Amino acid sequence: MEDFSFYRPTRIIFGRGSEEKVGEETKKYGKKILLHYGQGSIKKTGLFDKVMKSLKKENIEVIELGGVKPNPRLSLVREGIDVCKKQNIDFILVVGGGSTIDSAKAIAAGAEYDGDVWNFYSGDKVPVEKALPLGIILTIPAAGSEVSPDSVITDEDGLYKRFTSGESLISKFSILDPELTFTLSAKQTVIGVSDILAHIYERYFTQVKNAELTDRLAEATMKTVINNTRLVLRDLKDYNARAEIMWAGSIAHNDLLVTGKTGDWASHMIEHELSGIYDIPHGEGLAIVFPAWMRFVYKDNILRFAQFAQRVWNVDTDLNDLEWTALEGISRVEAFYREIGLPLSLSEIGIGEDRFEEMAAKCVEDGSVGQFRELKKDDIMEIYRSAK
Repeated sequence: MEDFSFYRPTRIIFGRGSEEKVGEETKKYGKKILLHYGQGSIKKTGLFDKVMKSLKKENIEVIELGGVKPNPRLSLVREGIDVCKKQNIDFILVVGGGSTIDSAKAIAAGAEYDGDVWNFYSGDKVPVEKALPLGIILTIPAAGSEVSPDSVITDEDGLYKRFTSGESLISKFSILDPELTFTLSAKQTVIGVSDILAHIYERYFTQVKNAELTDRLAEATMKTVINNTRLVLRDLKDYNARAEIMWAGSIAHNDLLVTGKTGDWASHMIEHELSGIYDIPHGEGLAIVFPAWMRFVYKDNILRFAQFAQRVWNVDTDLNDLEWTALEGISRVEAFYREIGLPLSLSEIGIGEDRFEEMAAKCVEDGSVGQFRELKKDDIMEIYRSAK
């Protein structure tokens, strides 16, 4: 087990009707806020009215900025930064999923910075040292951004999708009401599930040995997500199944499941090029990339993949053929994705080979990627080809 430092100060407020507490939580941090949200679904569902009622009760002044798209855009971030500086915003309240949260974090960082916010994301990366405080009402369990220090933004100029991280980007509070996810379609739900599982995979597949507790926590979280996805697809308003998935999404990305280890993150970098260029849902891209990555690297640690197969997918371990065990585990990953309606190839979503070389080159512009196995441009090209 490696040494580690673990710090996650976000207050989690979980359960039915918890969004009604947003006013009393927000007033701890300021009286003039930016309310950041997506394409307007919160107004159709009535959530916007609930939030405004709670904020009005605490005499909080609200400036609205909607319009966040999946794979959030740098242009809207810059607009939000300008609003925050001109309006002297104290606090940012996010109502939405990972894209909206990531956008808000970028705005929070840029509002306290004199330079261009993209400096946090590209090239040598200026560290994020200060940001406006923010709070979150989560509507889509997927990205785990409600508890993480991370933000991912797409620059429309060049179609670069890049990330930054900093402790000042960790939310002050996150409100998680599983009932808010009842309006999600089956497709939206499984795309989120793919994102959650991918966050665990990135932490689970490591060359570090002797982190048994962390392994077992990750395995239990994966099995919980798998089991409850099947339940929620039978009944999209199954509160208990929704609650399990929602909490698992936060646990998957608050770094508890990588304590004592080193994560990989190559698959995320490979997928970022796909969603940055083709604007596909991140979770959908991950469902395609991850099995391809697994088949490319499994021989680098067959025992780890055999353990994954046995403990998570209930494969009977063949001690005389651990490679078969490992490959059977990967096959069951693919079978589960197929079962819940996710694509397994780029051709299924209309993506051909014409930009593979461009994506692979962009992926390694800042150097090779991955910890489980270091991947260079040719390796990434091969993964794209195997996923076609």
